[in-house]
Amino acid sequence: MISARCGRARTLAGAVLVGCLMTTGAASPRLAGVAQASLPTSSEIRALWVLRSSISSPEGIADLVQSASRNGFNTLFVQVRGRGDAYYRGSVEPRAELLARQPASFDPLGELLSAAHRSGLRVHAWVNVSLVSSAVDLPDGRDHLVRQRPEWLMVPRELGAQLSRIDPRHPSYVAALARWTRGRSDVEGLYASPIPPPAADHLVGVVRQLTRRYAVDGVHFDYARYPNASFDYSRTAVREFRRWIEPQLSATERRSLASRSAQHVLAFPDALPSEWRRFRQARLTTLMARLRDAVKSERPQATVSVAAAADLQEAREHKLQDWPAWLQRGIVDALCPMAYTAESAKFGEQIAAAVAAAGSRPVWAGIGAYQMTPAQTVAHIDRARRLGAGGVILFSYDSLVEPRNRARNYLRAVSRAAFAAPTASDGSR
Repeated sequence: MISARCGRARTLAGAVLVGCLMTTGAASPRLAGVAQASLPTSSEIRALWVLRSSISSPEGIADLVQSASRNGFNTLFVQVRGRGDAYYRGSVEPRAELLARQPASFDPLGELLSAAHRSGLRVHAWVNVSLVSSAVDLPDGRDHLVRQRPEWLMVPRELGAQLSRIDPRHPSYVAALARWTRGRSDVEGLYASPIPPPAADHLVGVVRQLTRRYAVDGVHFDYARYPNASFDYSRTAVREFRRWIEPQLSATERRSLASRSAQHVLAFPDALPSEWRRFRQARLTTLMARLRDAVKSERPQATVSVAAAADLQEAREHKLQDWPAWLQRGIVDALCPMAYTAESAKFGEQIAAAVAAAGSRPVWAGIGAYQMTPAQTVAHIDRARRLGAGGVILFSYDSLVEPRNRARNYLRAVSRAAFAAPTASDGSR
């Protein structure tokens, strides 16, 4: 998700009396200060994005399932690969450090699936594709991708020449990358590149193993993007680009660029910016297609969805995330635009554009509830429905049940105003 997810939610504006139930006649229940939304359809997805911290204990899982079920949600998008780690058993990646205090027998995803399915809730395994580590707290374990395969990490152009002269296995390589990242507010951490073939193979294997072992209802891919268009200038990525582009060049062009690259390691991408952009974008699309195939080979009925930059131009130009192509090619079954603005007009524009681009494929509108009042969230839900979205996802369960919001009954307020009518999936699978 976007970086605002990691910060503290801003002070919620407006006085919303979420504890006062209106009791006029037999009308659907609503709360004072929260307008009633239009009724949901029977097939509507009413979901919560759930951070990994909420499934790090049996108690947290029980609270999550009870809260979601009681408040009218029918789907949970639960983070099971947070930072190149696993919140489930038997992964090729290391067990999450957050689970260190739990017994080895504790299986967060397994326990969640059992409890959620008993309560009629669907569970989509949320997998972070590229983001693999914080730049502040690097993983301790030597078996983590950052330690084992630093050559797979994305490199910004600013560090491309410098890091090309350092062995990725030397501690100074990751240290330099982490230090640079800590100085940037727009880059959330260390990212694995979709370009090196072994890196792509690794993630495909992770997803295939996950879906083989667990009867998830869907797999939700997040961070399926570059941090920005200045990535990935790693030595490995530049070498792959050169291999890809050279057969397309004339002999004269090849000789000229080969000569220049001996003096300047970024000669090929710098000389061919359009091709370089197209190459990076295509490698990410290829990875997404392979991830879909991995899911469908093990769970043909599982839904493949992606968290997407809500603005199409930003997605394509700045994140190199060509989600319209993913929809057109059937790589994803559902689109989840992260329309986190609190402004009603802008939210409407973003969801309308996503619905138009998606065609017959469903759009589940991502709502940044963490920065809004219950009334604003309900209004966004209503607007998304009227624009043709097939569902909504609130970010995030964890922020909405933190002490302040729990005291204000945030989820209850939204539920009573927006989810008055049950869906077909409530209470059954």
